[in-house]
Amino acid sequence: MPSGSSAMAPELILSDRGTASIAMDIQTLEQRYITRCKDHDVHPNPTILSGFSKAEVKKTCHELCILEIMLDHLKDMDLHPLLDVVVDIEASEIEAVDIYNKSSGELKGEYALLLMRALNKKLRVVDLQDISLGKDFCRDLSSRGLMCEVLTMRSSHFRNLSMVGKFSRMHTLNLDYGTSLTSFQKDCFACMPNLKFLSMCETRVANLWTTAAALSKLPSLVELRFQRRLCYEDVESCITSSSGNEDGRDNPFPEESNIDIATLVDQNLISEAMLHNLMTVTNAIGNPELQREGEESSDDSEVDFSSQRQEYGFMHELTNAISEWSGRANANDEVESLSHSEEESIGASGTYSSTNIASKYVSCSSSPICFKKHYREFMIASLPHLKMLDELPIRKNEREQAAATFSQYFEYLPYRRKAKESVLSILQNREIKESRNLARANKRKNTYPSGKSQYFYTRSLCAARVGSCPWPSLQPLSCSSSGDEALNFRPRQFEYHPSDSSLMVFGTLDGEVIIINHENGKIVSCIPSYGVMSSVLGLCWLKKHPSLLIAGSDNGSLKLYNIHQLPPNNSGAYSGAGSVTFDDFDQLTSVHVNSADELLLASGYSKNVALYDINSGRRLQVFTNMHQEHINVVKFANHSPSLFATSSFDRDVKLWDLRQKPFLPCYTATSSKGNVMVCFSPDDHYLLASAVDNEVKQFRAADGKLLLDFGINPTGSSQNYTRSYYMNGRDYIISGSCDEHVVRICCAQTGRRLRDVSLEGRGSGSSMFVQSLRGDPHRDFNMSILAAYMRPSSKSEIVKVNLLASNDDTKEYSNGQNVPVSNSLGG
Repeated sequence: MPSGSSAMAPELILSDRGTASIAMDIQTLEQRYITRCKDHDVHPNPTILSGFSKAEVKKTCHELCILEIMLDHLKDMDLHPLLDVVVDIEASEIEAVDIYNKSSGELKGEYALLLMRALNKKLRVVDLQDISLGKDFCRDLSSRGLMCEVLTMRSSHFRNLSMVGKFSRMHTLNLDYGTSLTSFQKDCFACMPNLKFLSMCETRVANLWTTAAALSKLPSLVELRFQRRLCYEDVESCITSSSGNEDGRDNPFPEESNIDIATLVDQNLISEAMLHNLMTVTNAIGNPELQREGEESSDDSEVDFSSQRQEYGFMHELTNAISEWSGRANANDEVESLSHSEEESIGASGTYSSTNIASKYVSCSSSPICFKKHYREFMIASLPHLKMLDELPIRKNEREQAAATFSQYFEYLPYRRKAKESVLSILQNREIKESRNLARANKRKNTYPSGKSQYFYTRSLCAARVGSCPWPSLQPLSCSSSGDEALNFRPRQFEYHPSDSSLMVFGTLDGEVIIINHENGKIVSCIPSYGVMSSVLGLCWLKKHPSLLIAGSDNGSLKLYNIHQLPPNNSGAYSGAGSVTFDDFDQLTSVHVNSADELLLASGYSKNVALYDINSGRRLQVFTNMHQEHINVVKFANHSPSLFATSSFDRDVKLWDLRQKPFLPCYTATSSKGNVMVCFSPDDHYLLASAVDNEVKQFRAADGKLLLDFGINPTGSSQNYTRSYYMNGRDYIISGSCDEHVVRICCAQTGRRLRDVSLEGRGSGSSMFVQSLRGDPHRDFNMSILAAYMRPSSKSEIVKVNLLASNDDTKEYSNGQNVPVSNSLGG
């Protein structure tokens, strides 16, 4: 404004046609609003009148002239006169409109959206911190977009984020405290080309791979936040000032360092829900007894990711929340000016000394993703344009370290591929690779040693497909009879057929044995329980005679079936023909057949293992006291008919040889926790052992030497039973645990993590948990997962996972009747 002009003087604005016009002053706009209220026979809303007055004050003080509208103070009737003056607002001295919704109100969501969209480019900030506007409001907002610059949505209606509308003006998005937000759809951020700042503190986001893939669609993103950081001295002084010293002495901290709790809440630094956590953290630091209590306690029921301490343990949260970096950053600058002591701590390397400042900050409002191993390094390496992560600047040195860490612990693409390739180019190279091309290629350095392998092109194609599908296809296995009627079973164990890629068998908690074509969902045969069997825990196909199948239940029943002699579908006509009954093995949990289809082993809730002759059904011998505790799983080698391995909760895995009369094991390999299961690699070179709470190790089968510890983070739960199997031959391992909703895929040669696959049920808090899993022996990067809800009203089901296909068209899982799960039994 020119010097000497009145603050009340009207301003010139340009209309959309480029012609100059006089801007309507705020007092005139307010009067027009009052007139519209009279026309609609509505009393002027005091909040709106107050908003006009505040805007007038800001204009007088030469500040940005903003009109603030509080939606929670409005009723539906208030919207009509307000909408009438929206056109006048466009041509007024008001430069921007901010809309807030702090608590529950009476205004309908569709009216609120109508107002926001009518304001068009005058709309600046939209801050919605309540869910009272409803699901339809959230759905409409996501699908159609909004022209605001800053959007804050603290709503529990967002679970799988899909924002596909027009958000072209938005530079800041705040989704903090979205207690249901777990994941992102593929293109949920593609509509936000100018988004620079994104915050998702205290959400339930946990998957590194899908999160990074979604965020990579934000070309302007410079600051990302999944957790808040408070200076520890401020938090401690805040707690001290609020509670007082027990001996009545004054606060020892300087007065300027004291921050009142109410001030922290008012300044939006912490929420009221966080105060208890902060108090507990501060008390635990000075209270060893409380520390021990936190370390020993765990929630063995349903995991609730809205409280990360429940999954990761109390002190684990505290120690991992303290960062190696410190400092504050402006929104526009990379780093603020540092104090003299901080400058000295940087040193010649240009990095902070973590020992000097690691104790200065404590993390709060953290999302579960923050506690993933190497989370910060993964995000920095995946998002090269990011400048600030979790309120800490990203320096050049840290970016280089993150790249090295990513290369060490993660596989960017399968089979150690360094760069993405198109499927078309791989196919073309395969077709045109002749002797001339081979001679030329031999002169260059071979990028992939496996290029000489017969599997080179197959692995290249798989790498290209897996790299393009961060959201793999997850499809629940549906069962139907020949009449196409859907059938509901309660699966407890399953196995792929060894030679027919379309067949699978699963046993149920009710004792049925179902042979199914898992490609089309058609049931081939159904063997009812007829009260003979209870839960089916052991299943094993014979290898040389793949029409034969062994099934064992937890009541000790053991039978061999010939699937070619079984009645079709679920006709219920099964009379026992085509089966052989073995002597019972009490409390059975596991069965397995040797490579010659001659012998059968059974184990269970005892220290003994029983050996059966398959041809006669006779029990040959019982090997007693093979372990100090019960033997959960027994497995024959895939190629040697006399070698077998046992795993027990006594922490030992043992290899035995029937030729040596298994009174003494060939060797013993020990885990730090109870072993849930063990299996041989397809070529028998390795043993894969899975102990409680994500302890997964690979041993050399010849001598039991430890070759690889996969280093999966524990949860702290003694009930978190972990199972692991091989996939793609012996190339990869898949691992899942019954207290978690994720399957981890790791390279079996290096231990590097390729991908995590998350399971999600319908609705908030209904994640599915891994009860068992198998790699598909016929298809690379395919597996099936036996997943179960922890909620009593939900069911278990088999979920087929294809890492080479996209999940875009996969429907959400449907809820159904639940099953009581027995997580500790069998493989």
